Amino acid sequence: MANAKAVDAPSSPEVAKAGAGGNPWLVLLAVSLGVIMVMLDGTVVGIANPVIQVDLKASLSDLQWVTSGYLLALAVFLITAGKLGDLFGHKRVFLIGVAGFAVTSVGIGLSAELADIIPGISPVGALIGLRVLQGLFGALLQPAALALLRSAFPGEKLNQAMGAWGAIIGLSSAAGPIVGGVLVEKVSWESVFFINAPVGVVALILGVMLIKDSRAKTFARIDWLGVLLLSGAMFALVWTIIKAPEWGWGDSTTLGFLAGFAVLIGLFVLWQHLLKQRGGQPLVPLSLFANPSISIGTFLMMMVAFAMFGAMFFLGFFFQGVHGLTPLEAGMRMLPMSAGMIVASPLAGLAIGKLGPKVTMAGGLLITASAMFLMSRLGIDASFVDTAIPFVLLAFGLSPVFVGATEIIVGNAPLDLSGVAGGLQQSAMQVGGALGTAILGAVMAGEISDRLPGYLGPAAKMMAPEQMAGLEAAAAFGVAPPGLPEVVTSAVHNSFMDGMHLAFMVSTCVAVLTAALTLFVKAGRKSEGAPVHMG
Repeated sequence: MANAKAVDAPSSPEVAKAGAGGNPWLVLLAVSLGVIMVMLDGTVVGIANPVIQVDLKASLSDLQWVTSGYLLALAVFLITAGKLGDLFGHKRVFLIGVAGFAVTSVGIGLSAELADIIPGISPVGALIGLRVLQGLFGALLQPAALALLRSAFPGEKLNQAMGAWGAIIGLSSAAGPIVGGVLVEKVSWESVFFINAPVGVVALILGVMLIKDSRAKTFARIDWLGVLLLSGAMFALVWTIIKAPEWGWGDSTTLGFLAGFAVLIGLFVLWQHLLKQRGGQPLVPLSLFANPSISIGTFLMMMVAFAMFGAMFFLGFFFQGVHGLTPLEAGMRMLPMSAGMIVASPLAGLAIGKLGPKVTMAGGLLITASAMFLMSRLGIDASFVDTAIPFVLLAFGLSPVFVGATEIIVGNAPLDLSGVAGGLQQSAMQVGGALGTAILGAVMAGEISDRLPGYLGPAAKMMAPEQMAGLEAAAAFGVAPPGLPEVVTSAVHNSFMDGMHLAFMVSTCVAVLTAALTLFVKAGRKSEGAPVHMG
């Protein structure tokens, strides 16, 4: 059972740190290709969403599920996936994640065909279901990648590795909108998922050839009760975040799920404590959170993801719906932010090494707040320069925070718990992104509902309630139904802009308030030989 005592792993201590024995930069190359696949998927989905909405006749709720279903699976499984890597080898878990992610991506591209084969499943339902499965494989891949880097690089070079890691992610993010725009416009939205197949094959080949395995020096049987309790708690939390805008934050169902989360997470903490006392190996050793930098770094990551992913969700609809750009043109508009990360991430790693995480991350958050504020001032006819300036600022603001928070969480964790630490980092990002999408989506929808009748003027009084509800739903996409008078189209676009502006202002405030938390963090460990506390 889960309380079995730790036993010696069949691998030697050298195997536990085998990544450090090879060329660490080759390890970085190999794991980056797997993560590039995930990043390409994330950026091209945003470009493809408006086309998916038309092709599959999806609602705004459906499109949110295309994103949130993936986030839900990630959030529920990330920490457990990190532990699996610690116990059974990060290389093995990483390669399984890469293969599964590629296969499910192909399945997503064939979702319409699968819906014809499987009775009772709609194309959009098949797409959402496969996105959830894709999220599970992504959960295997991402913590393992960070843990492999943690074991490959000595502590004093971890900042540089994370900076290079951020640059590679920035490069893939920069390519995503362009590749996605070309594929959506010239081929089909399905092709943006098919592209993961060749990337996954290359990542598998290089992973097998270049990565040496790393795992904990001891392992126990999996803490299945801990897995069950933590997964249930994370599901209750993220499900509540996703559904609360629909149910209402004060609704009894919302409060019931939040109470369920509180009970499950309380039982999980209690079980982890009891398991430690009985000599077993907990799923998440609570001693990790005795380090305030890990706790604060986790919260920082969640808040930055809240501000970024929550607000950025609406930009695809702004560019293609309100602004009338093609998918490729929309991708080009977002290029300055992604390309800026290529430059900003290595500089962030160097700055953290020179100035420390406090000053660097605080500065990054203030730059992020400035960028969000500028985006809250964008007009309907914003030029390329109007959007490029805040996007570049956002790249130079977010990079120090993502690089710094990742180094703080993973770098402060013992090497044997690097997978769990990577899972914490990724869980914080996904929970923050889901929270931002849900809350800022509700904020935006409420603002559209308040503003639309005023923009319509006397025409609003002549509309039936169902007509007004239909216009509000269309305004959430920034698209007015065809054939309507210009005054209605203008009202839809203006109310969308008001909602988007308010979402960016909320993100601005979150970034400013989060900057104060950076005063309480410290750099990661400078030695690989840090003592390991398993409970």
